[in-house]
Amino acid sequence: MKNKTALFLSCILLSFLSCNEEDNSKYADYLVARPLTMTKAEFKNSVDIIAPIPIKESGKIYAYENYIFVNDKFKGVHVIDNSNPASPQKISFIKIAGNVDISVKNNYLYADSITDLVVLDISDINNIQIVNRLENVLRDNVVWPAEADFFEYEEWDYENEILVGWEVVTERRLIEEVEQRFVDILFADAAENSVGQGGSLARFKIVNDFLYAVDSHSINIFDITDLANPQDLEDVYAGFDIETIFNRDNHLFLGSMRGMYIYDISSPANPTFVSEFQHGTACDPVVVDGDYAFVTLRGGNNCGATESGLFIVDISNITNPSLTSSYPMEEPYGLGVKNEKLFVCDGSAGLKVYDKTNVEDLVELQHFEDIVTFDVIPLENNLLMVGDGVLYQYEYENTNIRLISSISL
Repeated sequence: MKNKTALFLSCILLSFLSCNEEDNSKYADYLVARPLTMTKAEFKNSVDIIAPIPIKESGKIYAYENYIFVNDKFKGVHVIDNSNPASPQKISFIKIAGNVDISVKNNYLYADSITDLVVLDISDINNIQIVNRLENVLRDNVVWPAEADFFEYEEWDYENEILVGWEVVTERRLIEEVEQRFVDILFADAAENSVGQGGSLARFKIVNDFLYAVDSHSINIFDITDLANPQDLEDVYAGFDIETIFNRDNHLFLGSMRGMYIYDISSPANPTFVSEFQHGTACDPVVVDGDYAFVTLRGGNNCGATESGLFIVDISNITNPSLTSSYPMEEPYGLGVKNEKLFVCDGSAGLKVYDKTNVEDLVELQHFEDIVTFDVIPLENNLLMVGDGVLYQYEYENTNIRLISSISL
């Protein structure tokens, strides 16, 4: 009797497992983006300075004097005292709805808040003051997450709520339903200037008395001669899917999903197009050093391309940039250069350090594995890098770099 019962139970179990395996084949994991919203009334009063809080999602990094500012995607900015790089200390958190970028000049911090530009006085870092807010001066400023497989925004109240960002989560979905979703979408319709330094993923850039802020199509231009009262000037249309901005001398280098655009700012209020370097559709930050622009292309998901890599572009003839060499990467994000060294944040593949003396034959000096990397800033004496909720600092050595501290955000 016991043997018959055991056999019966075994058959039920095998049947269940068989069905379960069959069901599993019908499902897959997808990255789902949902809107983060707040009422319009809340948005107008959304800037505040509070005590340090844990970071939700690491964003871009910015360095100014002895301080580090780390963006918490769409939520605000963490302020860190870096007087002692071996032991950085959290000071405060600046709540700014929809914030992803900042830039600082002479103790005035400029931050985006969806369509608004917020100005804060940080001369007393322990008593940060809000001094101005320019409304509706930034356009197309909510970046839709390129890594998402699809978006769900059915519950967004367009009439009374404002979109401040996106939350991306992994969910298991029925493949047939997801494919049908795509079908439905297809057929539907002063004194010495003190300016900080951002990473390669920055969309804000201060050059002398002007702040340039790129959105997906334009260069938004602000005259900040009066630091507390920026003047919103006429935007310059610059292309499609613009993601980042970098400055060298009288040129702006714009990274987009379609290529690299170069603009002349000899007349600062009127950037003029110089040239472009086209590549296959991919997520694209850029930095420049000497006669070369270094561009990382990240493929996969909505970034477009299927492969990722590092492209090195010869810009010695600024009107006719040309590809010099390329190197495969896993999932590159930000990058930076310091003298003969090139630093590449290769996502979950870690931080890679190269000797770029010969751009046609890069030599890997170090590879910091088992960490997730996002953006990097090479400073004069040390290297800052932000990863998955962690701020890392490295010290330059003769041929290598050495980790000196890490702080969980």
